[in-house]
Amino acid sequence: MASRSITCMTLALLLCGAALQSARAAEPGEAIRVGAVLPFSGGVELYGQQAKLGLDLAARDINAAGGILGRPVEVIYVDDKTRPGSAAEAMRSLVEKQNVLATVGPITSQNLNALVPIAESSKTPLLYATNYEGGKCSRYLFSFGAVPNQELGQLLPYMTRTFGNTYFLLGADRVWPHQMFGIAQPLIEKLGGKVVATKYTLGTETDFSPLIKEIAASKAKVLLFALKGDGMDFIRQADEAGLLKEITVAFLGLSEVDLGIFRGKGQNMVTVVPAVAASEDPAVKAFVAKARAAAEPGVAVSNYVITHYNTLIALKAAAEKAGKLDKGAIIDAMAGLAVPSPTGPVTLGQDHHAAMNMFIAKTQGSELVQVRALGEIAPEPGCSLAGR
Repeated sequence: MASRSITCMTLALLLCGAALQSARAAEPGEAIRVGAVLPFSGGVELYGQQAKLGLDLAARDINAAGGILGRPVEVIYVDDKTRPGSAAEAMRSLVEKQNVLATVGPITSQNLNALVPIAESSKTPLLYATNYEGGKCSRYLFSFGAVPNQELGQLLPYMTRTFGNTYFLLGADRVWPHQMFGIAQPLIEKLGGKVVATKYTLGTETDFSPLIKEIAASKAKVLLFALKGDGMDFIRQADEAGLLKEITVAFLGLSEVDLGIFRGKGQNMVTVVPAVAASEDPAVKAFVAKARAAAEPGVAVSNYVITHYNTLIALKAAAEKAGKLDKGAIIDAMAGLAVPSPTGPVTLGQDHHAAMNMFIAKTQGSELVQVRALGEIAPEPGCSLAGR
């Protein structure tokens, strides 16, 4: 508790240390523009709205504390429509027409793949705050979300010990589920487990009963689930069919924002996340209360809010460490940077991925609740910047 209090004090100092000069310093400077390429349509817009809530909170806190090097921050949002072409067009516009200092986003791996080359060609920092499959190391990319060893690497041992060692893998036919399942299979086998089947949905299904029957017939003990956006109604149908009495869901990327989709179904599903909104930790409680006060009534607060909040806090810290608003200098300052967050320190390694506290959580009632705090987990991104 003492260390967490120190973390809170550090966050307050970072945001408010310039308070004596804030009003005078922030007024004269033109706003620093930060682009946000996020989905506000196309199937995963719930997560885009969560990201926007986190960025808006960070911009408000930063500006209240005097901005970045005395200049206010303005976030410019563009809808990537959950399509790579739209994402690429949005980022080019932000860099070329809006002269942004950095860009935050996107949500999906497919769109990330479209944006990294643009970040590299324009030499613009891209701050990515969603869990992903790893494997992308670039001078211009900084990952604030979990990579497989921080998520799968913690989830699979727990599931195998607690629920059984036979797995059915179910995901959407997209980049992220394919990559995550490719990583999961050898991990499961190393744990002495077995993958009995792997299936991918097309995104057009509305009746999941044939798939539910197939999973039930497999007799698997764990359903490793990577089905975000389209197809999420599978959980409700599976619960109503009785499947979830026979199998436990290990849900990749589950967050509080998903729970409304399940309409109270899907209890005791397990996940690993970088934050749990229902945490009793004082720093998390204070942040969640602030986020709920800023959000529309009824809007959930998830780890997406916190990880996206962290991107702008890190950008501020890097710019102030560099002492100037220069993209190259900020990129150099970001590597190795440790910044405070509501869940504890977030440290960006030399390969630009974040070490952070992780938590096992499960669905209970209308919330995710913490099962176990795992402590700080260093990332293993599956790539390296060495020699680049």
